[in-house]
Amino acid sequence: MSTEEKLTGDLFEVDKRLGLKPVVDFNTYLRAAFGEGKCTCIRCVDSVGDETGYENAHTFNLAGQVLNRRFASTAGSDVLMALKKAWLSYTKVELELHGQLALVTVKEFVEPELHKRLAPLFLASGLVKDVDGNLQILPQVAG
Repeated sequence: MSTEEKLTGDLFEVDKRLGLKPVVDFNTYLRAAFGEGKCTCIRCVDSVGDETGYENAHTFNLAGQVLNRRFASTAGSDVLMALKKAWLSYTKVELELHGQLALVTVKEFVEPELHKRLAPLFLASGLVKDVDGNLQILPQVAG
């Protein structure tokens, strides 16, 4: 096989780990974690969408798409459980539950169009906090 054939073959070779059930489930979870449009919870309706003073955002503008977080399925513990399963399946090691979250690694097993949902979901669920541009896993959620 020529060098050119090898390079072309590599372009079309799919990482088999991306088809593992926990990885597929995490991508499905990310898709379902947000609903279309602004949040319609009673608090947002009463404040006419003014989220000033909210600990975590309810409505997000992700690359021009307005979405709302589905609270019933996106508590920090729910997000962590889904992430841990996908992480272990993809990397074959347990997710470190302290320190910085390796978002680069998470993006390796998340579909590219869903990357924009990761940080907002992790932050809004209370799983992580932003410390100088780094996502730090919060100990009260992780353990």
